Amino acid sequence: MDLHPMTATAKGPANTFSGDVYVNIIKQPNETSRLVAAMVRFTPGARSNWHSHLLGQTLHVTEGVGLVASRDGTVLVMRPGDTVWTPPGEEHWHGATDNNFMCHYALLEGTNDGDGTTWLEPVTDAQYNAAVTHQHLHWTSRQLTLDPGLRTDQEAPAPTAHLRR
Repeated sequence: MDLHPMTATAKGPANTFSGDVYVNIIKQPNETSRLVAAMVRFTPGARSNWHSHLLGQTLHVTEGVGLVASRDGTVLVMRPGDTVWTPPGEEHWHGATDNNFMCHYALLEGTNDGDGTTWLEPVTDAQYNAAVTHQHLHWTSRQLTLDPGLRTDQEAPAPTAHLRR
């Protein structure tokens, strides 16, 4: 049995996050376990870049309100106690809403040469604002679908959410 003391909090790198994000590494892969775990805190409006994980990712929210969105336009509203699984290879982003902090545990299985994360381009303000707008308009829903035609090189059209129950 081993005790690992808490790591120092580090600012999330600007090349993978927009806004103020703070990370405490809990576990890195080693010769006996490929588990990668971190506690990630997002200030209001902060979010990750688009990214994917070779073996998928689990997010477990501990406080605040957050969003996770995929390229197909699905937006999930995450609250304390919620757990979200993103399947292997699914391009997505996650972060806080515009008026709430959000903290989650990020858990994934690493690979032989790292954590298996492919970091992509930043989420545009138009993409983020479209997700936030739908979250505000449909705050009772836990899953929304945005127009899947909204890509990184386009401005957001007028919001048209499709609710999924």
